[in-house]
Amino acid sequence: MKEILVNVERCNGCLNCTVACATAHSPSQDILTALATKEQARLSVQAVKGRPVPVMCRHCEEPACVEACMAGAMQKDPVTGIVTNEGNEQQCVGCWMCVMACPYGAIVQKQGPDRVALKCDRCKGRAVPACVESCPNGALVYTEVDRFSEDRRQKAAQAICAGPA
Repeated sequence: MKEILVNVERCNGCLNCTVACATAHSPSQDILTALATKEQARLSVQAVKGRPVPVMCRHCEEPACVEACMAGAMQKDPVTGIVTNEGNEQQCVGCWMCVMACPYGAIVQKQGPDRVALKCDRCKGRAVPACVESCPNGALVYTEVDRFSEDRRQKAAQAICAGPA
């Protein structure tokens, strides 16, 4: 199953990912309208030791947010593995149990009159999530975990071989 994974060393903090996410989830799907209406992104970029680090839902194998959801709105799709509180029979009631349970801080309160939790849904309906598609440096990748790991091993091995002679 594909995951959104992060090459932290490639992130320069440009925030293209957050703008693309907000645009992809806006009713208009238009960047200018999304910015004007202050549509929220479902990921954030945090500063850690002076470096930008993209943070989004990890769609955990055993998601604490699903277990904590008193309304039953937060659910994990058994086929795709996507964890979401949108489009399910039960509605989010804004109790924030999922926010408190998420170990990544990846769930936030939707701004506006609706008291609902907001989180990454991997851009349901898109082949590649908007954040990944918009990243100019390849900091965000949408791939199989084993493939990502293999690529990192290859780069590490190449760096060792390219070392001082």
